[in-house]
Amino acid sequence: MRGARLAQCVEQLLEVAMGGNSSQEFQEFSISELSRELDRFHCGNIKVVAFGGGTGLSTVIGGNSQLEEWPHQPFVGLKEEFSSLNIVVCTTDDGGSTGLLLQQLPIIALGDLRKILLSLISREGLKTLYGLDEEGTHGLVRSLHRIFNHRFPPGSNDFSHVANPLLLLPRALRDACPQPLSHLLKSLGRSVSPGGKGPTIKPGGHCLGNLLLVAAIYGESPDLGQNFASFEHIERGLATLGSAMGVTPGCLHPTTCTPGQLVLRYGNGVTVRGQKKSALTRRNFAIERVAIEFCDHPEVNPALCEAIGEAELIIFAPGSVYTSIMPILQVPAIAHAIKKNHKALKILGANFWIQEGETDISWRSGNRGFHVSELVEAYDRNVPGGAEGLFDVVLSANLEHMPGNVLCNYALEGKSPIYLDRRRVEGFNVLPIEATIYSTQRLKQAQVIHHDPQKFSTAVRTLVFAHERFNLKQSSQGVTSPGPPELPPCKPAPHSLLCAYHSAVARILSGKHFSGEELGRVLQEAVWENRDIRLDHLKFFRGARVIPAVQWGRSEKWDHVLGYYDPRDGLLKVHEGLSTKREGLKENLLIALGESLLGRYVEWRRKVDWDPPNQWQGGHYEIRILPVEERECYLSDADLRVFLRLCRMIPSPFDSRTFRITLNGGEGFIPPGPLFGLMYAWYLNNAYGEMMEYEMSLLRWDPQKLIPCQLEERRRRQALIDFFRNVVFEHSH
Repeated sequence: MRGARLAQCVEQLLEVAMGGNSSQEFQEFSISELSRELDRFHCGNIKVVAFGGGTGLSTVIGGNSQLEEWPHQPFVGLKEEFSSLNIVVCTTDDGGSTGLLLQQLPIIALGDLRKILLSLISREGLKTLYGLDEEGTHGLVRSLHRIFNHRFPPGSNDFSHVANPLLLLPRALRDACPQPLSHLLKSLGRSVSPGGKGPTIKPGGHCLGNLLLVAAIYGESPDLGQNFASFEHIERGLATLGSAMGVTPGCLHPTTCTPGQLVLRYGNGVTVRGQKKSALTRRNFAIERVAIEFCDHPEVNPALCEAIGEAELIIFAPGSVYTSIMPILQVPAIAHAIKKNHKALKILGANFWIQEGETDISWRSGNRGFHVSELVEAYDRNVPGGAEGLFDVVLSANLEHMPGNVLCNYALEGKSPIYLDRRRVEGFNVLPIEATIYSTQRLKQAQVIHHDPQKFSTAVRTLVFAHERFNLKQSSQGVTSPGPPELPPCKPAPHSLLCAYHSAVARILSGKHFSGEELGRVLQEAVWENRDIRLDHLKFFRGARVIPAVQWGRSEKWDHVLGYYDPRDGLLKVHEGLSTKREGLKENLLIALGESLLGRYVEWRRKVDWDPPNQWQGGHYEIRILPVEERECYLSDADLRVFLRLCRMIPSPFDSRTFRITLNGGEGFIPPGPLFGLMYAWYLNNAYGEMMEYEMSLLRWDPQKLIPCQLEERRRRQALIDFFRNVVFEHSH
């Protein structure tokens, strides 16, 4: 019994396991008899490894511990079903409190580890550790939930709740906190407060749980601030906090202790760094490739590789495909260990909904929408050797009976389901299974569809039972999945220790003049958010100034950009109308910064109208570039000439330093300086330089549908992107 019939049988069994009734019996066996066998099936001692990051993994492990209602039902999910559980967490997040820590410390992302640690709280562990009854256990869970999730307001310098986290609790909960735990929390909090033994971290914008985890990792080794923490330090920190919360020691692992950052390449060739950035920008192109820039070869705990090799069940939790699971599989040792394990049942938990910026655009069609098969294809494109050997089963939500009004509500938010296309999934040698793994209660109460930890763990348990009964691994005969070419070996990025990058940017900008401290802070913030900016991009301007409207005096004939670089005094100049618009200020500072890379390269420029001028005639715009030895320009002479040609400017046959473009009457044209600045800002974030988003929209057209002149213009715009990727930002992936 293979393929569709096997899937049908397992889905009937799942329906019964979820509390429903089987609508079909099979000739070979009885579903009711199987369900009775399932009731007697024990799988607690099965060795399990689960991969993921953030909300998705924490939800299926033990419930989403960030939710306000989580303390009312904390003992659910995979941790209750399987006692031998190893959890591997993605470590490339760079947003929120984690991002602030990365600015200061040479450390991996800790936020997702903190979320999972809280979700792993054990009822029996707490009772055994502190001798608590049921009421006391739930009280302690509420206390830890409040402490770990407390977020300080931006800019806060009040260390009182850091030095004594119990001050966040009502008096009754504070008094009920066991003395050993109370002492540990205070000790850790004081460690990262002024005068403590660890790194002092201002609490503003931070999650208190992250600060406590930092303190546990650094312990009494402040010298770690010079080098990134080893596995011993990180796992000691996790064990220190986890043991005090009743968590099984040694079950939670970072993917690697080597810091790194995410690199995404989109279908139009734009390549950018940063997980947070990928969620904020909307490229209108599917993600093509994913890579990680590590500051060194990514080290993996040998004990983790051993656990993966011995696992009988491997689970990829639902979550962000490109920013939670894929980064884990970019670590060669982990991907190899998973594929080498041929005995484990490997389950991919599919997401319910498309995710803006990740799975909102189909790679296959280029249109909005996504299918489950495309999740598998994404791994096939990005994991060395393809998806073969990664998954046996994909577990998808059965949305067949979802109310239409709920679908409409999600559609209004720009979300649509990721539909299961069974035949294409089977073509990857993966068994597609649908089940009702969302909370029907939450659907009724809040009209939302979220993974239910109890139903997910029940589904996994049922799949393990079905695998022992029928063998859910598909035969690989006849299936060809060559996968992508091998990815280049991981190599250090130019500034992949993000705290080193942040401090270097601060040091460079401190030597420049800004008309007001806030302007300098905004530029530093913009550079941090766009770490594709190379440090040597910051060397071609002297400072930045806000120009009063009455002194602006810049011609609006060519553009309406409110930021530019002035080569006469070397300043980035922005219009005072932007002073209260932070994002607009960032955008125009980046445009001006980009323009500064051209620097002082023009000897003269002029617009010449044909004589006599009229609406049917035009003229030409020409520039003469300085001799190489007199320029102050980021680009080499050869690269500058390539860029000018991409601006549609042709070198004079009589003077190699003179470039000209002919303009017919009324024809528009963006001069090289503004074009460079606009492309620079747009490449970094397509919410900036929005007029370039219009210019680049031609790339979304199928080349076969374009006439020759449009096709030529499309090639030019693609060449502009390639120029900025390879020459300006020097992306190696």
